[in-house]
Amino acid sequence: MGNKRYDQLITDLRGDYRPQREWGVGNGILMVIGHFLVGLAGGAWMMATIYDATAGLVVAYLLGGLGALVHLMYLGVPRRVFGMMRHFRTSWISRGFIGFGLFFSGGTVYLGIELFLAPGSLTPLAWVANAVAMVGAVIIIGYMGFCYTASKAIPFWHSPLHPALYIAFAFRGGIAVLLVVAAIAGTAAGPWLLQLWIGITAMVALFFALEIQGALAGGNVAARWSVRDILAGRLALLFYGGTLVLGLIVPLVMLSAGTVDSPATMAVIGLASAAGDFFMKLATVRAGVYLPLVLPQHRRQRA
Repeated sequence: MGNKRYDQLITDLRGDYRPQREWGVGNGILMVIGHFLVGLAGGAWMMATIYDATAGLVVAYLLGGLGALVHLMYLGVPRRVFGMMRHFRTSWISRGFIGFGLFFSGGTVYLGIELFLAPGSLTPLAWVANAVAMVGAVIIIGYMGFCYTASKAIPFWHSPLHPALYIAFAFRGGIAVLLVVAAIAGTAAGPWLLQLWIGITAMVALFFALEIQGALAGGNVAARWSVRDILAGRLALLFYGGTLVLGLIVPLVMLSAGTVDSPATMAVIGLASAAGDFFMKLATVRAGVYLPLVLPQHRRQRA
């Protein structure tokens, strides 16, 4: 296994444009899974709070716990977390861990009151706890996009639209969670939730299209290389099969079938939408290409 990684590193270094392999490949896929689960958790908590869906809050809390566990599995040594949390003034990863703390502390108190002590009554302590959890949810939704944007060595990620795209993904994921929860409960989600899904999906598509257009028009060859990998290269199957077909076309076909009140239909829409979000994140993470260490020969000759 070590020889294979070494051979891959040598191959990458010989190329003009070296893809990053720290995240999204091998053990690094745990980071993408963790970001995906955390985005679902934050978006689901906010959407469930807005629409007073206690079951959605429970699922969001569990997804957040699972996401935190996956993050720890990626780090390997749990005590590294405490070292990372000290740099909150300069590190978005550190701010993300603080957001985790607020989300879980507030969520634990709020759900404890809501489920066991005073169901249905908004006590002052419950209000404060939910407010703390909401602040944590906002942080964990936002920090992921900024983590990638801060990577200046990878031009495709270094885009002001990347945080907005991840925030939109979180809300789309939150709606998907509520659709699945409603399907499991055997209740209709209501046309408003599906209409909101359509609106957020359109926003995600717009942000992604603008990011692609910016990468192509920005003059940075490494960013254009990333776009080529997604649209017509090594990541095309992930993008077209996972993101477009599974994450967009399947839900739209189910919506147009006219059986949106069916729990099975809602479950398929929610699960397919969430799966599409995961494949989109995986594709954009794997598409990260470092700036070349040396200007390629053909470009030097043109200069």
